[in-house]
Amino acid sequence: MSKRNPTALIADDEEGPREQLRAALKRLWPELEIVAASIHGVDAWDDFLQHEPEVCFLDIRMPGLTGIEVARRMAATATPPQVVFVTAFGDHALSAFDAGAVDYVMKPVDDTRLAQAIERVRGRLQQDTPPASAGPDLQALLKQLLPAAAARPKMIQASLGREVKMIAPEDVIYFESDNRYTRVVYTGGEALIRTALKELLTQLDADEFWQVHRSVLVNSRCIASAIRVDENTMVLTLKGREEKLPVSRQFQGLFKGQ
Repeated sequence: MSKRNPTALIADDEEGPREQLRAALKRLWPELEIVAASIHGVDAWDDFLQHEPEVCFLDIRMPGLTGIEVARRMAATATPPQVVFVTAFGDHALSAFDAGAVDYVMKPVDDTRLAQAIERVRGRLQQDTPPASAGPDLQALLKQLLPAAAARPKMIQASLGREVKMIAPEDVIYFESDNRYTRVVYTGGEALIRTALKELLTQLDADEFWQVHRSVLVNSRCIASAIRVDENTMVLTLKGREEKLPVSRQFQGLFKGQ
């Protein structure tokens, strides 16, 4: 049986550089299968969860979630990808990646520099050990390199009939989303909002609110325990509540124990 081709995601909010990178990758790494071309950081994260690519080329400065924020989330999953940052700026972050598990290329993309990055990524993909990008040291570095957090909405506004309920983020226990609405479960009850879960990710503190499933975002302070039901199934119990929340395979690494 022949080995399947490696898969990749590219993310850039500008169409020109995004398509230039796609064309360069097709020339320099023809067997690479590009499974998603995301137009900003929130879509990049959502596309990563859907396709689980082995390599991600991320523009550092994107609206919603920056490339570094997306990479930090990816590094905490069960199958973190190899990451290459793509940037038009002399970002302060770049020197930190010269000798590490994360690489970078500058815009406009130069074939020689991109070929070097590809060679490094290929080498890491061929290793039998887990990707270095999964390591806590890299996660800490990415967190340190994040720019100062932008002002976050102080209240979540939910319509309850004729009333607009103001819910403080710290009172939220968890969010659960479907195709149309997001259910907000908080200490005073529950409500529905039209804000998609992936948009909430840009408004909430990632250290406080953990995504544990494509449709579930939970306040980490409300988690009582994580229970492994079988090899592939894990659920969360919540403090003072009876329901259990599913943890998808990608996020089970958040609960490793000490």
